Amino acid sequence: MTTTAPEMAKTKRRSGHGVMSSTGLYIATGVAAVLFLIPFYLILRNALSTDAEITGENWKLFPTNLQWGNFGDVWNDTSVPFARSMWNSAVVAVLHTVGVLLVCSLAGYALARIPYKHANKIFYAVLGTLMVPTAVTFVPSFVLVSSLGWVDSYRGLIIPGLFSGFTCFLFRQYFLGFPKELEEAARVDGLGYWGAYWRVVVPNSLNFFAAIATITFINGWNSFLWPLVIGQDPEAWTVQVALSNYMTAQTVVFHQIFMATAISILPLVFVFLFLQRWLVQGIAQTGIKG
Repeated sequence: MTTTAPEMAKTKRRSGHGVMSSTGLYIATGVAAVLFLIPFYLILRNALSTDAEITGENWKLFPTNLQWGNFGDVWNDTSVPFARSMWNSAVVAVLHTVGVLLVCSLAGYALARIPYKHANKIFYAVLGTLMVPTAVTFVPSFVLVSSLGWVDSYRGLIIPGLFSGFTCFLFRQYFLGFPKELEEAARVDGLGYWGAYWRVVVPNSLNFFAAIATITFINGWNSFLWPLVIGQDPEAWTVQVALSNYMTAQTVVFHQIFMATAISILPLVFVFLFLQRWLVQGIAQTGIKG
């Protein structure tokens, strides 16, 4: 069967459009990547510069002499316990992530699987919490934590944020789409709801758990307002609170701010790079698209 001239022309036009669309996609992706990397470049550039080079009128792409001593200045500054704040943020972010995964996944699984006549009412009440501004609950939460003596403690930093209505919603939506056949097979083997959840559902939902863990860890690490109020003692500061203390009414130490910022984002970069594959797959499994 021979190909006619008009068909060959159409094929060439289609291939040409395909090449042009691919080229446009690569260009758009490259531009987006450059725009995304500009803040990281600025942080690294200023972290290795002197204050005069950061604030000077003559801008240079790279500092004349890389100031590696700025790294030591951050750790040796006695006015800001940066090492302690990094440790506090790591403890808070990890325990916060584990707690949110456990509490919200159990709540979401119960709402999705355990038959209860008031389950929908409870679910709507959980959704209702999403409509309450954080500013409304901030003061009551602080009064409660203060009355319990949890100020300047890990308990005060972690426990009030262990439940998230939105995360509970995501888990419920995910578990509604989880294959019931696997759970029914577990019940035939004599497992109850807890056994089916722990032995069947969780091992087969690691992608989704990893996605939620990544988002929760990043939010916990970047939290600022609540740790600022609860961590009143410098020994209880998280890294975000410590960064804010490089800027005072008297002085602003620019090179320490940028160097400390560069150090503080490294854990987030490592977590994201390690879990990015599961993050994309997990978000795709939530059932929320567009």
